[in-house]
Amino acid sequence: MPKYVIERELPGAGKLSSTELQQISAKSCDVLRQLGPDIQWQESYVTDDKIYCVYIAPDEDLIREHAQQGGFPVNKVCAVRRLIDPTTAEART
Repeated sequence: MPKYVIERELPGAGKLSSTELQQISAKSCDVLRQLGPDIQWQESYVTDDKIYCVYIAPDEDLIREHAQQGGFPVNKVCAVRRLIDPTTAEART
């Protein structure tokens, strides 16, 4: 199934409290349960003014439906085409 990175602009995201982040996470999980097993949240990275989320879903439309139902901003959705890491440097072609 395709993997996506979602960029969410949220001014002050890096200053959100643990309680606020827990509430956001709980809301996301509630919506995910309603949408069913075709969409999965893997992890999110919180920066100063944005949150970058990694999801697995069959298409971008389901990503956007999750955001709409949860009241989350979606500024950009990018399909992951390849994954590289330090071991990629060791690969021989």
